Amino acid sequence: MTNTHHGISITKKPASSRGQADMGWLKSAHSFSFGSYFDPENIQFETLRVINDDLVAPGSGFPTHPHQNFEIFSYVQSGALEHRDSMGNGSVVSAGGVQYMSAGAGVQHSEFNASDKDPVKFLQIWLVPAEQNTRPRYDTLQFDPDDRNGRLKLFLSPDGRANSLQINSHTNVYAAQIDGDQTLEYELTRDQPAYIHVVSGTLTINGETFSEGDAAQVRGHGLLELAKGKTAEIILFEFLPN
Repeated sequence: MTNTHHGISITKKPASSRGQADMGWLKSAHSFSFGSYFDPENIQFETLRVINDDLVAPGSGFPTHPHQNFEIFSYVQSGALEHRDSMGNGSVVSAGGVQYMSAGAGVQHSEFNASDKDPVKFLQIWLVPAEQNTRPRYDTLQFDPDDRNGRLKLFLSPDGRANSLQINSHTNVYAAQIDGDQTLEYELTRDQPAYIHVVSGTLTINGETFSEGDAAQVRGHGLLELAKGKTAEIILFEFLPN
């Protein structure tokens, strides 16, 4: 359903509308067409191609496989995620961390649950690159406890400003945690699109309630107000002109 108010159009994408996959060791919800889930009207939104909400069982994971010409990051919610790739990188990112890979001209990698006791829950997100066939890169970051508390924290950007990771995409990516009487305002300064994914909890976006797994596709010009959070965590994508 789409609501328009003061020049801003918000289309709500309910969590229940996502594609589902259950492989035993992996339970996943797909915000966009992926794998066996295909909807020709839900391929991508601007540069955002994949949001997979993944839960991986202890000791399991994705064996080595190739990627090319996507900006890929994993946003870890709980547990720990182990990464290895053909560039020689290896790392373990725990809750509150992000691992980022620019696949560029081609790379192979694996992602596994680093624990043999506890599951790992994370969002796997793909962005369309600004340039094709660039040199692959890999990096990680760990949020400080207060980075996202009641404010939008930029953590991926084309220019790497404000200690964000520099990415090859016309996209700024923010994270925020909103609880109690905290209110965030986000200004769309031009007729630009944005996308908000609710990682956890509940909140209102311009007065409409959104819950875990819900998303908002935003277009127009004006002010977004994020409020009434109940342990809410969101990722906001700001799509820039090419």
